[in-house]
Amino acid sequence: KSLLLTAEEPHCKKQTECILFLMIFTSSGAGYHSESKAKEYKHACKRACQKAVDRLRAGGLALEAVTAALIELEDSPFTNAGTGSNLNLSGEIECDASIMDGKSLNYGAVGALSGIKNPVLVARRLLSETQKGKLSAGRIPPCFLVGKGAEQWAISHGIPACPTEKMTTKFSLSGYKRNKRKMELAEQVETKRKRQLCGHENDFGCLEPVGDIMVEGEENNSACLDTVGAVVVDREGNVAAAVSSGGLAMKHPGRVGQAAHYGCGCWAENARDVSLYSTAVSTSGSGEHLIRTMLARECSTAMQAENAHQALLEAMQNKFISSPFLAGEDCVLGGVIVLRCCTCGEAQRSEDIQALLVEFLWSHTTESMCVGYMSAQDSKARTHISRLPPGAVAGQSLAIEGGVCRLGTVSD
Repeated sequence: KSLLLTAEEPHCKKQTECILFLMIFTSSGAGYHSESKAKEYKHACKRACQKAVDRLRAGGLALEAVTAALIELEDSPFTNAGTGSNLNLSGEIECDASIMDGKSLNYGAVGALSGIKNPVLVARRLLSETQKGKLSAGRIPPCFLVGKGAEQWAISHGIPACPTEKMTTKFSLSGYKRNKRKMELAEQVETKRKRQLCGHENDFGCLEPVGDIMVEGEENNSACLDTVGAVVVDREGNVAAAVSSGGLAMKHPGRVGQAAHYGCGCWAENARDVSLYSTAVSTSGSGEHLIRTMLARECSTAMQAENAHQALLEAMQNKFISSPFLAGEDCVLGGVIVLRCCTCGEAQRSEDIQALLVEFLWSHTTESMCVGYMSAQDSKARTHISRLPPGAVAGQSLAIEGGVCRLGTVSD
């Protein structure tokens, strides 16, 4: 079921000196990215990388940088997060988002959130508030809020409200209308079948069976799965991860996807020992599949193996595609971006050299996945739309790519 693609070493591989060691790696989601919109997806990733690196160059840490990247991705009308999110059955936008700090291991998340332009800001604020300690009367501050309560909490903490109509785009609205018509048609066909089984014919005529109402004949299928995410390592070696999503198209109101669930949407953990790796993971795809497998945390755990490429391949195969928790599924859809880093061997032996060895990988079982990456010494971000090889079956096969980057500075 798996297809192993040779790991590449992108142009960001450096053996030279640089000022800072930091990196941002973003994804505009796993799904289907049409050739006609490839430019927009890549631009969204490039802008997100640039925003994050600008924050890091200004002295910001990983948590600030990953937030900056997600805000840029949420503001893009071409991604299914924030502005342009999929509409639910009621024609409303409900967003999920989460963020995790590898240094403190603190986490913040929101689910089924309406009326807020950048859900990641609420998740980030929840994380920050948990670091302040207990509330009055010894109450424990929340790390995960949903629905109206999340919206009220956000507004009370200075995050401005934004009407749904301002977050709805022509693209998301037209997709909603098309899917609604398909659902209505499917319901008519099902009603006809039931009546025929009961011996009652009707006048619906020869309607074709509609079994794939979520698949657009046009170029809209990517919006169903296009969760956005980012992973970052900063100059101090701290890692952070974040993810944001508008959820599945035509989802039931109140549905919360993997982007908000602990260990499912993102994971970040600094190494607690010199023999371990710091890891950051962000996931995208079918939320229910990612929740039932806790894929973000599974991939992070797998990254402690010696061979990162082989470890991610096995995690995607054994913990996702062939997971016993998804035994009844014949099409398992998802994607991950993974970053792991450790202090280079020579840095451990010398006080004069400080460096990080960073490995970054992406893998997906969906037809395609758009990624971007950038380090502080790069003048611009690099982007790539990864696709399954010809003949590969989405949901049953996987693609995996990535590279290695040495980032560091030599002291005077």
